[in-house]
Amino acid sequence: MKTLIVIDMQNDFIDGSLGTKEAQAIVPAVAAKIREYKAAGAQIIFTRDTHHENYLDTAEGKKLPVVHCIEGTQGWEISSALDTEGCEIIDKPSFGYTGWTNYDFTEIELIGLCTDICVVSNALILKALFPEVPVRVDSACCAGVTPASHDAALTTMGMCQVEVI
Repeated sequence: MKTLIVIDMQNDFIDGSLGTKEAQAIVPAVAAKIREYKAAGAQIIFTRDTHHENYLDTAEGKKLPVVHCIEGTQGWEISSALDTEGCEIIDKPSFGYTGWTNYDFTEIELIGLCTDICVVSNALILKALFPEVPVRVDSACCAGVTPASHDAALTTMGMCQVEVI
């Protein structure tokens, strides 16, 4: 099945504790891409970075000591500018989701945040699990921690046979 995977388009990554102007700028393009896939009747899956009150005590929290995406908070929620109705939402506790083998993909497109952390992690996991399935990333619907790290992640994905558009 043709699938759009929307990675971590959550308030904390858009305009919250880890938000950037680049993340804010892609929201309209992400919303348009979601509408396009919905109109085509394609599968849409959202991931949601999910942490708990003990975040700062975790390995990630010790390396990135900025509290974010705490389950149940406003920052954890997917942006209200995006239509999640009828879509699956996966709560993932780490950069990359490891449950993708439960799906039957024929074509995958990834969009979202952050290009250089969670998007690249999931793209490479998907490519490793489904080497014959086309995996594509729309660079106009992604933003990284910085523009330079966004570009570096796109280069890395391209080198690993993920199509970057």
